[in-house]
Amino acid sequence: MRVLLLSDTHGALDERVAARARESDLVVHAGDVGSAEVLEILRALCPRVIAVRGNNDVASKWVPAARVAVAELAEQAQIDLPGGCLVAVHGDRFPAAQRHLRLRQAFPSARAIVYGHSHRLCIDDDHYPWILNPGAAGRARTFGGPSCLQLVATLRRWRVEPLRFPPSPVSAAVQPLSG
Repeated sequence: MRVLLLSDTHGALDERVAARARESDLVVHAGDVGSAEVLEILRALCPRVIAVRGNNDVASKWVPAARVAVAELAEQAQIDLPGGCLVAVHGDRFPAAQRHLRLRQAFPSARAIVYGHSHRLCIDDDHYPWILNPGAAGRARTFGGPSCLQLVATLRRWRVEPLRFPPSPVSAAVQPLSG
């Protein structure tokens, strides 16, 4: 199973990340989605999308028409995949100083935990559960360019590939779907 892991789009999804969604069986967004349009784009590209709420995914920051969509985002998700469970959280509720340790303590039965919030691409696979941060898949604070992670999950093995794209002009962001 091919799972695209992304976070921190803040209302703008990079077209190169979107292209990876089209090639995936599942997209998991670890929060700070930023707009219903990002979710609509992802759902048009991939048959299954799971997104959790980030600290910026609050009704007051989304347009009024999208407030139902933001209210439907869960704080966390546990996703059964071949070979184990993936947990998705935004990460803002875990202090940065010991975030990985605390995530492992909070979700010890997971095979991997994907989180966002820091906008920093990270693969911490020295211990179980793995801690994965896809970085920022939009325009805000990409620290070297938009990024995401591609997880391939089989019953026997999980493999994670980091994907970082060069910074690009504003035109490289996927535009909202037209009616």
